[in-house]
Amino acid sequence: MVYEEELLTEKVCKLYDQISNLESLKPCKNVDTLFTQLVHTCMPPSPIDVTKLSTNVQEIRTKLIRLCGEAEGLLESHYSTILGNNSYENPLHYLNIFPYYSNYLKLALLEFTILNQHCTKNPSKIAFVGSGPLPLTSIVLASNHLPTTTFHNYDIDPLANSKALRLVSSDHDLSKRMVFHTNNILDVTNDLEDYEVVYLAALVGMDTGEKKRIIDHLAKYMAKGALLMVRSAHGARAFLYPVVNPCDLIGFEVLSVFHPTDEVINSVVIAQKCLMPTHSLENGLGSMLQSNCSNETKVSNPLINGNVTEELVTKEELS
Repeated sequence: MVYEEELLTEKVCKLYDQISNLESLKPCKNVDTLFTQLVHTCMPPSPIDVTKLSTNVQEIRTKLIRLCGEAEGLLESHYSTILGNNSYENPLHYLNIFPYYSNYLKLALLEFTILNQHCTKNPSKIAFVGSGPLPLTSIVLASNHLPTTTFHNYDIDPLANSKALRLVSSDHDLSKRMVFHTNNILDVTNDLEDYEVVYLAALVGMDTGEKKRIIDHLAKYMAKGALLMVRSAHGARAFLYPVVNPCDLIGFEVLSVFHPTDEVINSVVIAQKCLMPTHSLENGLGSMLQSNCSNETKVSNPLINGNVTEELVTKEELS
């Protein structure tokens, strides 16, 4: 097992060397090939714990996550431009030209199923933080699963929002239910109380400190009882995306954590804003979550053909 983990780490580091030496991360044959190899290397379930890697590999992982984020943004921008600039009557009918569209369909179904397990009714307003130029999650959820919900999409990049708005503007239904805000989420305060559910994209907060600052901000301003959906990563997939552990979610009660084992890369954490003030959690539920960080109970879950591992974090386990 140790030998397999060493081989995995060695292969990832070699791919990092190749990717970091590229002149550009814009979509092209060479870029696409290298990132496809990286994803296929990290996709199989692995017991590897990235927190126990050497300092050098930890630094490579941090840099690799940023490179993946940059490449993902450029890929989405590229296809959003193609869809928005062509004479499609409705660009949303051609989203399948995006190479990973089927993955987003599966991820949105997974997240909707998880959400449905913890909601008594469909939310009227959802915020998606880090929606980007091709807001596929919001589009798929609004089109396929939540036909009456309004989606407020937050992104720090005005160009990304401009491209996203162009995509939905020709759709009679979604143009009324998709709102775009150009904001750093850390500057959004009281408006966060308006949402029953807040999604936090995987690449919003690229390192642990930044991610925790954002989560702390959401804990401060989200409505009590509102749900937070956070994308994370597990095993070797943590070379591609930042990891969010239950103990990072101070101010929230973690309801469950789902680790897909198929081509859906992101894990999904769902948590509920605590009804008690955040400051009272410092020596209460927060410290219990901290001690429980690496001791969640794992069970199988039949969601999406059984390709999911679920970690349940219940009140009983925290007490």
